[in-house]
Amino acid sequence: MKTVKFLPVLLLFVLASCSSVRVNSDYDKKANFGSYKTYAYLKSAVDKVAISDLDKKRILRSIDDAMATKGMTKSETPDLLVSIFTKESERVDIYNNSGFSWGWSPYWGMGVGYTNVYSTPEGTLYIDLIDAKTKELVWQGEGSGYLTKDTEQKDARIKEFVDKILAQYPPGVKK
Repeated sequence: MKTVKFLPVLLLFVLASCSSVRVNSDYDKKANFGSYKTYAYLKSAVDKVAISDLDKKRILRSIDDAMATKGMTKSETPDLLVSIFTKESERVDIYNNSGFSWGWSPYWGMGVGYTNVYSTPEGTLYIDLIDAKTKELVWQGEGSGYLTKDTEQKDARIKEFVDKILAQYPPGVKK
């Protein structure tokens, strides 16, 4: 009976852990991030990303929105070049429950355990910011989390990835 009561809590935990985007960033400590005001996409890199054109558009629109909130504007003569890269993998979570119960069994006091295996498609989005003059990488953000195939949810999920990644730019600014 305890297992039945525990199952909804476990499922809630699994769903909650799937919904978050884990982010990381790294940057060149010598870069002057205050001098970057404009950006453009590095078309050659964006064209190589192995995802659908619709998903590329979703990512680029989300980046445009996030950059605008930071006061950055698109330009033909940019300070920063924006490149993206994606990676997809399968996340496998295994939950073991050795169980403990009271009742009639040859191993009185030892319940029969169970194992549940959950598989979720997971993606990683990298956003690279490159100094347009020096052509050197100055900032890289990375976000990983579950992917959705539901068209209705894709816009929101991609926006969540981009917003959480770019929340770490510029470095050193407390949110």
